[in-house]
Amino acid sequence: MTSSLFGEDAYLKEAPGKIIGFSGENGVILEKSIFYPTGGGQPGDTGSVVFNGDTFPVEETVKGDNNDIVLLLTDGLSSLTVGDTGTQFLNWDMRYAHMKVHTALHLLSVVIPLPVTGGAITSIKGRLDFNMPNAIENKDELTDRLNQLILADYEITESWISDEELQANPSLVKTMSVKPPTGAGKVRLVRIGNDDTQIDLQPCGGTHVKRTSEIGMMHLGKMQKKGQLNRRVNINFSN
Repeated sequence: MTSSLFGEDAYLKEAPGKIIGFSGENGVILEKSIFYPTGGGQPGDTGSVVFNGDTFPVEETVKGDNNDIVLLLTDGLSSLTVGDTGTQFLNWDMRYAHMKVHTALHLLSVVIPLPVTGGAITSIKGRLDFNMPNAIENKDELTDRLNQLILADYEITESWISDEELQANPSLVKTMSVKPPTGAGKVRLVRIGNDDTQIDLQPCGGTHVKRTSEIGMMHLGKMQKKGQLNRRVNINFSN
């Protein structure tokens, strides 16, 4: 099983790496990984790893078996062996953009307090699908409220509860289609604001910024009807 360094510190840009296994034709499994695997609507990280003096681009990161994190390399797997040690280098600009958008989507779920049926993140925009029978008519007002939350510079922190505690508190889960990462005995809760100013608390396994002011200004973009009760709300960085 791979230890997720990104879960301990999402701001790590490089770290030592040790190969503990392989997956498929081009997948490498490290003992500890700074690379986030695709999941929860957030794309897997890219970057590179250096072993034995050679640099191997990481084109994608995915989840493997037994909670392994698999780095998909472009080539050169045949020269690597279990036990090799080297260095991991994250494509930080891409990751940091994902962290900003991911955190902004948490805020969007505060601005639009409806059940979430899906979501997706890119480096330039994000979207949430809501169980929303009626169309939004006050988009500019919601954009203003979203940016007010960003500018308020709320701190983002995390804590942990057991799987059993989460089951006993189902209201913590906002997503209807994406289930929180469970099975390890504990679940990470992401809190925006402190005890006196908390505006959001929900289970999430993704990566987030430390303060909302890091996100930058956003605006609500296209809104699309995706079914009788489902509507998609897009957010983009303001230029």
